[in-house]
This record gives sequence, structure tokens and C-alpha cells, in this order.
Amino acid sequence: MNRLKQKAKRRVRRKMRVRKRIFGTTERPRLTVFRSLQHIYAQVIDDTTGCTLLDASTVSKELRGSVGYGGNAASAKQVGKLLAERATAKGLRELVFDRNGYRFHGRVKALLEAVREGGVKV
Repeated sequence: MNRLKQKAKRRVRRKMRVRKRIFGTTERPRLTVFRSLQHIYAQVIDDTTGCTLLDASTVSKELRGSVGYGGNAASAKQVGKLLAERATAKGLRELVFDRNGYRFHGRVKALLEAVREGGVKV
């Protein structure tokens, strides 16, 4: 099996192991992160209804022009700030964090720290 396929398979196994315990409710929805080589995406999901409440990414309208390269920690911070603004505008003060099988460092950590600095408890 290809090395990249093995790596992706291991991430999916970690993701499923984490998702067994993490569940977003209406009062405390789940913040999930996806990162690709070029961009980073974040969504706030209510798992009881199965709806995405809000999202932010490096390809969203507000950040598309200001973010040069979306695959670094600086752009992840901008996505986190945008997500925190949108969450407070919707009245969401507390979230549950789902790292989606990724290690908690680099871009994922920068995004979460920016959300916390924006006034959202995670």
C-alpha cells in the first residue's frame, strides 16, 4: 500500500476514535477543522440536528484577497478570528473542539488559539 494512503487511513482511524466521544449539542456545538496543503477550513456543527451553523476558511469571501498562501499558521489565525466573529454574532459562546484526527500543533493550534482570543470558550 502507498505510504500516503496509509497516512490517510491512520488519520481516519484517529478521527473516528475522537468522534466517539465528542458530540456537538445546540448549546455547545462542535468546531471541526479540515486542512489541506493549500487551505484550512473550519465549521461549527450542531450534531443533534445535523446542521452546519457557520463556517470560515481561507477561500471565504472575506479572506480570499487578504490571505496570500492559505497553508500556514498566519492564515489559520485569520480564519480563527473570522470564525470567532461569526460565532459571537450568532450568540455562540462555548464550542466543543474536534481536531479531526490532526495533531494539535501548527495550523490547527493557531486556529484554535485565535478562536479563543476572539472570546469564544473552547
